[in-house]
Amino acid sequence: MISASVKQEPSRMGVIAAFASIYIIWGSTYLAIRYALESLPPLLMAGARHTLAGALLYAVLRATGTARPQRIHWRSAAIIGALLLLIGNGGVCWAEQTVPSGLAALLVTTVPIWMVLLNWFRREGVRPGIMEIGGVVLGLLGVIILIGSENLAGGAPMNRMGAIVLIAASLSWAIGSIYSRHAPLPKSPLMVTAMQMLCGGVLLLLSGAVSGEGARLDLENVSLRSMISLGYLTVFGSLVAFSAYVWLLRVSTPAKVSTYAFVNPVVAVALGFVFAGEPLTPRTMVAAAVIVTAVVLITRKRRRTAPAALVLDKAESRVQTPENAHGSKSGEHCCERVSRTTRESFGEEATANAMNVCAE
Repeated sequence: MISASVKQEPSRMGVIAAFASIYIIWGSTYLAIRYALESLPPLLMAGARHTLAGALLYAVLRATGTARPQRIHWRSAAIIGALLLLIGNGGVCWAEQTVPSGLAALLVTTVPIWMVLLNWFRREGVRPGIMEIGGVVLGLLGVIILIGSENLAGGAPMNRMGAIVLIAASLSWAIGSIYSRHAPLPKSPLMVTAMQMLCGGVLLLLSGAVSGEGARLDLENVSLRSMISLGYLTVFGSLVAFSAYVWLLRVSTPAKVSTYAFVNPVVAVALGFVFAGEPLTPRTMVAAAVIVTAVVLITRKRRRTAPAALVLDKAESRVQTPENAHGSKSGEHCCERVSRTTRESFGEEATANAMNVCAE
């Protein structure tokens, strides 16, 4: 058999805490972004948030002994930062200036659809199960119920350019998320987070400067509420929630991680009810139940067992070929391939079983 070390599976509590972060914290950023944009331009605001968070995290990691990233790691981080933060997050911030929040929330929930499709059609992709497809459709239905068809355009003509930007931003976020699962990056998830925020934040600042947002920025008239919101977005939205998101992309499936797009609008409505006195209608309750059901369907474990022997036989045959026969490194690569393939297709329990066989 092939010799390789078995990677420790993530703790259940760690996964739950990470999902809670992207569900609750990112759900609260709807209100925080709105307050921040009261006196700050969108691209410069987003760029300052991510650059500051990335610089702080990178400095702490380097000071505590984390290895310096290689050049190829920076290249991957720049690509991911551009896809996730410049086009993804920056596009949403820019579009919310002209697109009603209801329509914006609906278009952002296309992220799970893009991620499921991209993960299916990529090389060595994983075909979504019936539960995942049903969950995605049900999630979209729940968001439509939550917003209400009469509120999608906010009673005003739809801004087509804003809608197109939102769709492009959602697709870009999905592409960056899938790419980050397979790109050459440092082993430390926190270092990956810091690099992506640094690269994406700098790109956002440059875009804001080129687009003329600097002329609109009046530091003397920036409100206290905008500054507090910027601080909240930096610490919780970027440092905590984005770090959790990057880590979850490594240990969970794209379909499961993307469920945040369904849950965030529900959290936003709930926080509005608690802190802003906004009404909580029966339609909201029904929509929340539908969305929770969708999340359960998507995150439900598959009951079939991974054909570990078959996967290992295929992997071993690749290792034994002349061009791949390089000793223990090939064995480790083989087992890593088994781990990734089995996790995406059959889940964590089957992955552990396959890796135990691989290590024998």
